[in-house]
Amino acid sequence: MLDSILESLHVIELPTKTNFRGVTAREVALFEGPAGWAEFSPFLEYEARECVPWLVCAIESATQSAPQPIRRRIPVNATLPAVDGLGKIQEILSWYPGCSTIKIKVGSDLSADMQRISDVRATAPDAKIRIDVNGSWEVDQAYRALKSICDAGPIEYVEQPCATAEQLRELKKLLNGSVLIAGDEVLRKARSPMQVDLSDAVDILMLKVAPLGGIARSLELAKKHGLPVVISSALESAVGISYGIKLAAALPELHYACGLATGKLLGADVALLPLVDGCMEVASLEPSPDALLDYRVSPERLERWRQRIRDTWAAGAQAWVLEEGWVW
Repeated sequence: MLDSILESLHVIELPTKTNFRGVTAREVALFEGPAGWAEFSPFLEYEARECVPWLVCAIESATQSAPQPIRRRIPVNATLPAVDGLGKIQEILSWYPGCSTIKIKVGSDLSADMQRISDVRATAPDAKIRIDVNGSWEVDQAYRALKSICDAGPIEYVEQPCATAEQLRELKKLLNGSVLIAGDEVLRKARSPMQVDLSDAVDILMLKVAPLGGIARSLELAKKHGLPVVISSALESAVGISYGIKLAAALPELHYACGLATGKLLGADVALLPLVDGCMEVASLEPSPDALLDYRVSPERLERWRQRIRDTWAAGAQAWVLEEGWVW
């Protein structure tokens, strides 16, 4: 299997339209297996162990049929990076036609955050607002910030306001139900996500298919934790996003818009994944041959990705795949 992956590997670099948490270009590795195209795109700073579930997800995508969809259309949110200025905010939100939910990145400067939220409300007064802190607040800081933000207007939920389950549990008690908390990194960054105790810590579960090891594992996590779920992306290309859409389509229930339209932040992509009336449809995609050629990386970088896959395979992906019994 490893040889087949390496032989069919394409690595491309896709520019972003704006700085997204320090990312101005996204490198992704694509390969094709018996079940279709797959994406392996952990961020460049990740070590081999952290890359293991990403490779397992890609192998699942390449070798296993996705579950039968319960729904064909997935409502999605707009994603607003930590940018400032009404004009820039209006420009970015225009990339998301029909989206009635907006996720806003916050956390570094409360005054700037509140102005950004105010500008969004002025631009889209009827939209639901959710904010994403990426775990950067301490408990007391989170409580004060959320009070200030919510005094200015309601929010749907706050995503990962603090880093740890213990901190989230303490904050949830202080909030006393006034603000819903969604957990992302608290699960995604855990060594053993199935063992994480999220009781009385979060109200909503954020699942990202690649860093959690694929659709089957994500569905197990959703069942185990028994919370409402939002499916989100990790700034993948259209190939990776399409697999997240298949996960969202397979959930027994889907009460919230999903964060699967982040392809709108890319300046180019490998395939067309339309956003129509705030929704995206389930589809199996093939990358454009022109995109694979136009955005390919140098032979030296391609070889670094091949080595990265070898290292990730040895760090645990091979054992995981053998345990699942997947063959190629």
